[in-house]
Amino acid sequence: MAVSDSEYFDNQETISRIARESLLNQRLQAQLRHIYDYSPAAKAVFGQAGVTLADISSAADLARLPVTRKEDLIRLQQEHPPYGGLVAVHPAELERVFISPGPVYEVQGSDLKWFSRAFWAAGFRRGQIVINAFIYHLSPAGMLMHEGLRQCGATVVVAGTGNSEIQLRAMVHLKVSGFIGTPTFLMMLIGKAEESGQDFTRDYYLERAWFTGEPLAPSVRRTLEGTYNIDTFQAYAVTEPGGVIAYECREKNGLHIMDDYALEIVDPATGMPVEPGEKGEIVVTPVHNKIWGLVRFGTGDLSAVNPEPCPCGRSAPRLTGIMGRTGEAVKVRGMFVVGREVDEIINAFEPVRRYQLTISRTGQRDSAELVVCLGENACPGPALEAEIAEEFQKRCRLKLDGVSIVTEDSLAEGCPKICDNRKWD
Repeated sequence: MAVSDSEYFDNQETISRIARESLLNQRLQAQLRHIYDYSPAAKAVFGQAGVTLADISSAADLARLPVTRKEDLIRLQQEHPPYGGLVAVHPAELERVFISPGPVYEVQGSDLKWFSRAFWAAGFRRGQIVINAFIYHLSPAGMLMHEGLRQCGATVVVAGTGNSEIQLRAMVHLKVSGFIGTPTFLMMLIGKAEESGQDFTRDYYLERAWFTGEPLAPSVRRTLEGTYNIDTFQAYAVTEPGGVIAYECREKNGLHIMDDYALEIVDPATGMPVEPGEKGEIVVTPVHNKIWGLVRFGTGDLSAVNPEPCPCGRSAPRLTGIMGRTGEAVKVRGMFVVGREVDEIINAFEPVRRYQLTISRTGQRDSAELVVCLGENACPGPALEAEIAEEFQKRCRLKLDGVSIVTEDSLAEGCPKICDNRKWD
């Protein structure tokens, strides 16, 4: 557990760029050798590409392998249950299994010291009381964040999502100074407190907040920091490859890439790396996780890399931020909604001919509304709407804000299935 007063979690954060690249390549080669030998899915990726281990001597060589996407993980696990050939250890060695939307079974270990750099950079230390508003149920987020905070020495209030009145009461009673969760949820808590007549800056002790799961809009950051005196930090995390991939430092000008991933920015259409500084899809290969045989995972998120040195002293390159999504998968209130999964939900309802899921944002809250089009002889009604909404929440773990049933000519054939109308200004 880190107990130092240093700004840096460990010496690795400030090693030279040359040393960092050399270490990354060494770890990558060791990781690939291990998963090639023990993960059938990883070995198949090499075979299908006609590539051998000897062909990959550095992160730059990864482009010779195909990009693996969430849809591929779902297919693999359906064809080769339960783990799709991705597990690279004996099943008896697995510590825990999470279930992400898809569904995808994800295995994780508990050695998350590397993960804690993101919290350390945000100022979380021993003696602080931090409320964890990430879900502990099924999804890996709550437990992973919990253990990362513990590595920094912080005391964690196990809260999860919902129960806003209980959370607010605990924040006062326990003198909570730190929050981790989504910006939307924190803004909701502040709103609830003010609605009850409390003065948040006077009655609460919150000093810092760390966010992932959705973008931190500049306007929200200005409100939290300027009005409520809460120091804010954000990170970029994707559960399939292992969690936090990049994190903000005190400069808040880009997100430092974790040393535990070989990260590429690629053309989403070809999987080939783009020119330095250009926008493309984030593709990551874990080099820290001997359990999980994942190679070149395409996140679907768009960003670019800023290679310039950061005044904070950390030598890792920085992502410039998340600029959007490729394809139809979107994150809504911190949860992924995958186009293929919505298709499967809708296809289970015989009367439905087509649908459109619209994502919008009012104030600080995402909303998701589903419009479904029925065939000629179908019988619309509240019961069908409720059934669709219930199944959607069950599968995607996201409560819809509304389900509307329209006539067949109200929703054009070939219309986009998912429309993300949010603007992050």
